[in-house]
Amino acid sequence: MEQRREIEARMRAKARTWGYREVSTPTFEELELFTIRSGEGIIDEMYVFEDKGGRSLALRPELTAPVLRTFVNEGRSLTKPIKWSYYADCYRYERPQKGRYRQFWQFGIELIGADSAMADAEVMMVADELLRTAGVTFVMKIGHLSFMRTLLKDLPAEDQKKVRTFLDKRDTDAASAFLSETGRENLAAPLQQLISARTLDEVFAVIGEIPEADRIRETFRILDSQGIKYEINPAIARGLDYYTGVVFECFAEGLGAENQILGGGAYRLAHLFGGEDTPSVGFAIGFDRVMVALGEQIWMPFQPQVTVVFTPEARERALTVARELRASGIICSIDLMGRGFSAQMKNAGKSADYVIIIGEEEVRSGMATLKNMKEGEQQTLPLPDVITSLSAQ
Repeated sequence: MEQRREIEARMRAKARTWGYREVSTPTFEELELFTIRSGEGIIDEMYVFEDKGGRSLALRPELTAPVLRTFVNEGRSLTKPIKWSYYADCYRYERPQKGRYRQFWQFGIELIGADSAMADAEVMMVADELLRTAGVTFVMKIGHLSFMRTLLKDLPAEDQKKVRTFLDKRDTDAASAFLSETGRENLAAPLQQLISARTLDEVFAVIGEIPEADRIRETFRILDSQGIKYEINPAIARGLDYYTGVVFECFAEGLGAENQILGGGAYRLAHLFGGEDTPSVGFAIGFDRVMVALGEQIWMPFQPQVTVVFTPEARERALTVARELRASGIICSIDLMGRGFSAQMKNAGKSADYVIIIGEEEVRSGMATLKNMKEGEQQTLPLPDVITSLSAQ
């Protein structure tokens, strides 16, 4: 938990420097909040229950919908753009595996009310900086829904959705096979060309110039100017229908098959919950996957472990010393087992970096004896000097 809290604190602090302030939503919401945009089929993936009032509720499977519901209910009068962040647990009824749990944590941001290349680019820059702040090695892949929608525009909506579903599962062969099976062989080759494109020039060579082209180029120019590393991937479809523009995903090392660690994009969702049609862009990070990806390579700031050891007549002074150490932010323990002085020293040797000895002489002089347990050196100092020395570690 100390490692998790350390990484969480770094990410919170970094999001705050971009102006994103934390919002918190209830653990459960009305079921309709999630089915209104995803259909009844999502119920099989959720924890759903009926409360004593007969209302259908669900444990939240993700945070974007609850945050936008909060915006519609409470935030419409706020000055736009609204910049919110969150860190909370979510619940999905699926088979647990490495990096995928039924209760899991998401860290994310939502930028609500801005509709520009700058807004799209900022959110991707925040994503990049948060993962780097956490220490994750990753690859960011960026696409745009207009790429695939332009290519598939003549297909019925249901067939477009099926192709996007295959792409969302990264099964490009199945997408091509589906087009061939439904008599659209003429789209199979362009689909493969688009999926293989890795530059904007290659993308537009397949689909032609589109109304969104200028904004897309501007977004990538901004990212390039700030040194953001990414790959263009037109096959990114994202599984949720409310995405409208840029989409992006990040993939981390050390996670095996379940290596996606972040997903996001531009979307419109507020109007489904009774609000105005509001442009938004955001992302969510799978925090548990961040921790799995980091493994044991988590740098933790060193805080010396200090034990106050005392003789029977020095107990009250030892308690006062321990209190003053803690008031200075120093981690400090003191014997609670009624051990003798020698037993206290032996026990402290198992875990303490430093021992502060308070005996009859220290009580009389008002000093404290500081012993470095690793090096075996000790010196008797005024307590303020002991605190200064420990705080400098």
